[in-house]
Amino acid sequence: MLDFLRSLFDAPFFDRPWQSVSRPVQLAWLIFYAGFLGYAFSMHGHMLFIDLGNLVVHEGGHNLFGWFGPTLGLWGGTLLQWLVPFLLAVYFFTERQTTGFVFCIFFFFENWLYTAEYMADARAQVLPLVTTGEPEFAEHDFYRIFSSLGVLNYDTTIAAVVRTLGWCGMIGVAIWLALRPVGKAQQSKEDTALEARFIDCLRK
Repeated sequence: MLDFLRSLFDAPFFDRPWQSVSRPVQLAWLIFYAGFLGYAFSMHGHMLFIDLGNLVVHEGGHNLFGWFGPTLGLWGGTLLQWLVPFLLAVYFFTERQTTGFVFCIFFFFENWLYTAEYMADARAQVLPLVTTGEPEFAEHDFYRIFSSLGVLNYDTTIAAVVRTLGWCGMIGVAIWLALRPVGKAQQSKEDTALEARFIDCLRK
């Protein structure tokens, strides 16, 4: 693990080129991201369809981190919800896979919109609460978190900052993809070798 982490900071690692993306593929992904951004904007901060998946990961985070104590269990929903797309983005970053990295980091920032909506509800508590345990013991994560930090009265302000950062992240990574140089998509050595063997079999 330490060797892997050191390799991330080696100059040759950062000199590795990103995987080429063809113009049609780039345009298709940009249309997808533009459409999603338009859809998210039209929802005016309300839950998006993908947030149903985020909710499952969120609840799983409470159970997972709950093994390490009540405090981590409380924070664990948001932690796992953010960690899953972020760690996938790190993997694709190390592999220099352009579209995979952009997809994961885009939805990492989309999670910030979901979190911001939950944060803004800390005092009002009008959102329905979901729990994997007994419903009568369901508690609002950010009511408890903000109360413990003494910032409950700033819930909507904090939510606005998180939401803005989420939008900036999503738009920024889409722009990064749009500015990537395009070229003929390159196959991996393994795919090339497999294709060659397949062609040889057809010729026999």
